[in-house]
Parts: sequence; C-alpha cells; structure tokens
Amino acid sequence: MLHSNLIRIVHKHGSQSVFINFAGNRAIGGATMQSLTYADWIAEKAIDGNRGLQQLRTGCSSTIPETNPWWRLDLRDVYRVSEVVVTNRKDCCAEQINGAEIHIGNSLENNDGLEGRYMIIHIPGDWKILTLCEVEVYGYLAENLAVAGAAIQSSTFEDWFAEKAIDRGLQQLYTGCSSTLNETNPWWRLDLRHIYRVSKVVITNRKDCCAERINGAEIRIGNSLENNGTNNPICAVIPAIPAGESYSYSCDGMEGRYMNLIVPGHMKILTLCEVKVYGEGIHQ
Repeated sequence: MLHSNLIRIVHKHGSQSVFINFAGNRAIGGATMQSLTYADWIAEKAIDGNRGLQQLRTGCSSTIPETNPWWRLDLRDVYRVSEVVVTNRKDCCAEQINGAEIHIGNSLENNDGLEGRYMIIHIPGDWKILTLCEVEVYGYLAENLAVAGAAIQSSTFEDWFAEKAIDRGLQQLYTGCSSTLNETNPWWRLDLRHIYRVSKVVITNRKDCCAERINGAEIRIGNSLENNGTNNPICAVIPAIPAGESYSYSCDGMEGRYMNLIVPGHMKILTLCEVKVYGEGIHQ
C-alpha cells in the first residue's frame, strides 16, 4: 500500500495546443515505467515534451484494464516538488482519469511526502485504465548535504575510493562506486563538516552484481569518532536494496556531524554507489 500526501486528479480535457520542452519541467530526461502497456502506448510517451499530439492517439501512455494500474517516473534525483501538471486524453474517455492519485517520495515501496525522486500516479480499483498524455513536474533540487562533505572508508578496493559515493556519478560502468576490501566490519564514513539535524539518508546500491552485500548495513549518525564513528546511534538498518535502486531511510532529525555505514560481520564488503543526506543546520 502507498502512504503519502497526494493529489487527487479530477477530469479535465486535453490541451488544444502543442508545447515543446516546458521550461523547468523536471520530467524531461526522467525514466518511466507502468504496470502494463496497451499496444504501443508506452510509458515514455507521457514525458515526450508534447501535450498536443494525443488527438491522433500517438502521444499518450496507457495501461490495459486492470486492478490498480500505475505509472512511475524516476526523476533521477531528489526534488522538492511544487507542481505536477497532467494532460488528459481528448479523443474519448476523459473520465477514466478521475480518482487518480499522485504519490511522491524516495521509496519504491512507500512514497511519502512531497519531496522525492519518484512520482507514481495510480488509480485505485478494479478494471481501471490509466492513460496519460503528458506529465510535467516542477520543483527544485533538494539540498544534498553529502556533496560538500568528506568521505573515508575502512579499506579501499582498487580505485573504488570513498569519495565516489558522493560524486553523483553513474555506477553501471564500475566508475561511480566506493568499495572496501573483504574484511571484518567494513565501514564508510561521511564528515558533513558541521552538525546537522538529519531528516533522511538515501542509499543507491550497485547494479552490476552482488546487491545482497548491502543487506544488514547500519546507518549511524552522531558526533563521536570513537571506534571510527561506528559507535554513534543507529538511524536505520538496511534489510536489502534491489540492484541499482535507491532507498530512503528516515532519521527523524538525529543530530550529528558524522554519518557512518557499517556492515557487521566477518568477510564482508561494503560497496556504495551513491549516498545522499538531507537535513537542516543547527544554529549555535
């Protein structure tokens, strides 16, 4: 079940004009999926940058009739979303969009809040069809505190340096991830340089192989460097992250300058393809 703040869509007719590359539309360049696909009405057609082609049935995405159909957009980064614009089909069936829900968040399980990397539109109920002729998303990047930090790890495998986990890089070519050696209790630490109240941490797992190595990793936040920072309080324990996916963990305002990830146990490897930290500074 999805839990979030959401917007319910009511029936509006399609746009009568053609608009290309709407300024500030964060959906352009994103990645889309939908639950099922009708004919060639693929998910990508809802972000093709053109509201006006749908009259010829060429510019819309659509599922087939099903239970709880959904469409998902990966914005590829965390945004504070201010506005979502949805263009309905105008050839027929405009009422099919009624009751659709927009969910925004960082989890592929529970999309919570209006800040996030993922946006899902779905229609609750049986025998529903979800058709979208254009989806636009407007907002601005949430501040990732990790970018300005300094990273270190317990050991380093070849050129998989600790800094690569905060470089906003791409992990698919073995170029954007950090990794330790195979060791006991491997850890990775981020110095945020100032004390923050951390609201959440977003972790991206590797996608080439070995996704299960992240299982059981602990996220710790605090101000102590005792035992290399691994004695600080736990924000969350990561059960698992699917290969190549990014999962968000709420830290509820835990205070600290240092954030550690550690995998407890013998013969463990800690690989991180991206770590993002969000929160607010503490005025002293």
